[in-house]
Amino acid sequence: MKPMIGITPSPSLDTQPHGQFLRYALNEAYASAIEAGGGIPVILPPQSNNTAELIARVDGLLLSGGGDLAPELYGAIDIHPATYGIDPVRDQFELELVAEAISTDLPILAICRGIQVLNVALGGSLVQDIPTQVESTVDHRQQEVGLPADEIGHDIELGDDPAVTGLFDGESLGVNSFHHQAIDRLASSLVAVGTAADGVVEAVVRPESRFVVGLQWHPELMFRRHPEQLRPFAALVAKAAAPQLVGVG
Repeated sequence: MKPMIGITPSPSLDTQPHGQFLRYALNEAYASAIEAGGGIPVILPPQSNNTAELIARVDGLLLSGGGDLAPELYGAIDIHPATYGIDPVRDQFELELVAEAISTDLPILAICRGIQVLNVALGGSLVQDIPTQVESTVDHRQQEVGLPADEIGHDIELGDDPAVTGLFDGESLGVNSFHHQAIDRLASSLVAVGTAADGVVEAVVRPESRFVVGLQWHPELMFRRHPEQLRPFAALVAKAAAPQLVGVG
């Protein structure tokens, strides 16, 4: 059977003539990338009080993009004016998912907001706003300069960790970019294996886990035009298909 990959959605309010409704939204590109990688995508709405049961029912976890995490979750006192989209329910749900997935050694792929959730869940902190808090000539929000989502916004330098070198060829990689926050203090169990020219962390791994990879860019929006960007999803599915180790992490 194909591995089942749980994907976290974003909450959104939808106004219709007959009322306003809370919806759980997911860009179809995430599901398409999981399917193209050989898995079955399943949405995990943040309503369950039993994340352990959810994690037990899926073979892998994909943390998707979305709004910002609440700054108090990583020890920040003030909220930067650029902060947007905070959802306490989603924050708590995803932090609990990560904790349970790590404890059971479930494979994790964390994308954009997801890499930030991963870092905070493991004890790290975030830069709240790159444009005002990081000296940089790298444009991390390519939509503001009119670049389509499937085009390369900037390059990153890759480290020599096998978890990443096994996914991508060469010492650098072209990625897209749609974020204003980033990792500040790296969680102690994570290793940075990809950085932008300004030092912003773009890729992390957790070496002691079977497969925990965080990417700051959106490979799901690139893989149709750039086939190498499908590799993280295929790797997640492949690890999810392997026997699971319990009680690691």
